[in-house]
Parts: sequence; C-alpha cells; structure tokens
Amino acid sequence: MGFLDQLRMLADVALAMVLGAVIGLERELARKPAGLRTHMLVAGAAAMLVEGARGLLHQFVIQSSSSLVRFDPIPVITAVVTAVGFLGAGAILRYKDGEHIEGLTTAASMLFAATVGAAASLRQYLLAAGATALALVTLHLVAALERKIPDRRSTAPRV
Repeated sequence: MGFLDQLRMLADVALAMVLGAVIGLERELARKPAGLRTHMLVAGAAAMLVEGARGLLHQFVIQSSSSLVRFDPIPVITAVVTAVGFLGAGAILRYKDGEHIEGLTTAASMLFAATVGAAASLRQYLLAAGATALALVTLHLVAALERKIPDRRSTAPRV
C-alpha cells in the first residue's frame, strides 16, 4: 500500500472525524456528557478500523489471488458497533426511582457517529454527510418538538 493510498485513507478518517465533530458539537452545546471530542474519536475510530481492514487486505493478500478475495467491511463494522455499545452503556444513567434515565440519546448519537465514520471510510461521502445532517435535525429540531409534548410521566395514570 503506497503513500498516496495511505494519504487517502487518512483523509477519509479526517472526514469522518469532522462529521463526528458536527454531531458532537450539538451534544456539547446541549451540555451532554459525551460531546465534541468523544464523537470525533468514535467516528474516527470507526473509519480507522474500516480503513485498517482494507489496508490489511492489500498488504497480506497474495497478488495472484487478489481477484478471489474481496474486502468485507461487515465484520469490522460489527466490531465497531459492539465497542460503541460499551461506550454507550457507560453514558447511560438510570436513577433509583426507576423512571428517570439519562444518556440514551447520547449513546445513540455515539453509535450514529460510528456509522457515519464507517460510511466515510467506505467512501460513501454523500451518505455520510447526509446522515450527519439528519442527525442534527433529529438531535436539535426534534428535541425542540419533544419539549412541546406534555411529559408522559406526568399524564400517565398510576398503576
């Protein structure tokens, strides 16, 4: 794998981190526990793992059989989802009252940032950028709509 190939891979990781930063900035402005740096690193790590798997394939596959072997990012993406699941679990807090839970949206946004990173490293640039925009709409505009909906805990009948 040549220098230019590695430079392109690095550019894909950088793009993933920039898009992760966009999602993380919204979380940061909302004063959530996982913000700018966390989302950047999650998106960058996902991209780096996919790029690394691609690089390993090129490095260790014998050239004569390379037409028989294809790059399959699915196992790598599965590993990323598992790892982000552990991070997300650490962001979720459940209080003793049993009804109050915080951090679910932050955990989901970290998973989403990882998928954006994977998309960027798979060179699905429009998908990665569009998904980032959709995440912002969901995190910001839908949150404003949610605030207008009465709290379901205060209106639910006691059982």
